[in-house]
Amino acid sequence: MANFHVYAAGTGSKLEHPAIRRIGVADVFDALRRGFDDFWEKPSHYVFLCLIYPVAGIVLITWSSGGNALQLVYPLMTGFALLGPFAALGLYEISRRREQQLDASWRHAFDVRKSPAMPAIAALGVMLVVLFIAWLVTARALYGYLYGDAAPASFFGFIADVLTTQRGWTLIILGNLIGFLFALVVLSTTVVAFPLLLDRDIGAYAAVETSARAVMTNPVPLLLWGLIVAVALGLGSLPLLVGLAVVLPVLGHSTWHLYRKLIEPAPAPAPAPASAKTKTRKGS
Repeated sequence: MANFHVYAAGTGSKLEHPAIRRIGVADVFDALRRGFDDFWEKPSHYVFLCLIYPVAGIVLITWSSGGNALQLVYPLMTGFALLGPFAALGLYEISRRREQQLDASWRHAFDVRKSPAMPAIAALGVMLVVLFIAWLVTARALYGYLYGDAAPASFFGFIADVLTTQRGWTLIILGNLIGFLFALVVLSTTVVAFPLLLDRDIGAYAAVETSARAVMTNPVPLLLWGLIVAVALGLGSLPLLVGLAVVLPVLGHSTWHLYRKLIEPAPAPAPAPASAKTKTRKGS
């Protein structure tokens, strides 16, 4: 039963297939505006909450440089974004509470651990970790194919080789194309999956299937959304990753509002038949 709860509907007797709305490019930018409004409501709290992500990125860079693995710095930085949909769980919760006019202080970001859909959320989180590891392995294999097993002698020497040689440009082009495919898989499977699971306990399978239907129904707006996320994360990473402390919460809150635009609200439960009410009164 626990496994069924992870993959199928956690509550109810059958899988739920939420209805998908068609949205336009304007809706994507409106979701961004609303996400910024959520961030601006209490920016110091959200920056504090998300400082862990830039710090983690700096640690990853330091580890790869000190571990004679300079070739993995770029894959680590870009691949870290693959975990973003899971890392932003607390931000979805804050936006959800603000939407319902509840207390939206930063401590409520940790309320997600009480969600009945936590088994399904954890399963999707594991899926993203597997994709992150697969990306690193693929990037390492591509580097090995072009450069061999030896690690770069120096950071600046490696950058110069990448930017001025044919094999370097091959690494750039193929690496980014492969990275785009990984990002497309994450976008297609999780664009609304995590907010949906916080909102309704429908199971991991239905959440992924709903995300895929949302992308197929709205390919242009959601590809634009993916491009915005990639550019924003890139710009946020430039000043020693410190900009991510602002970029990540804005994108996280915006994702919640994008979910609201894409998914029809759950139908209200049907009222109990009059006969059932009569039986209940008689039984009592």
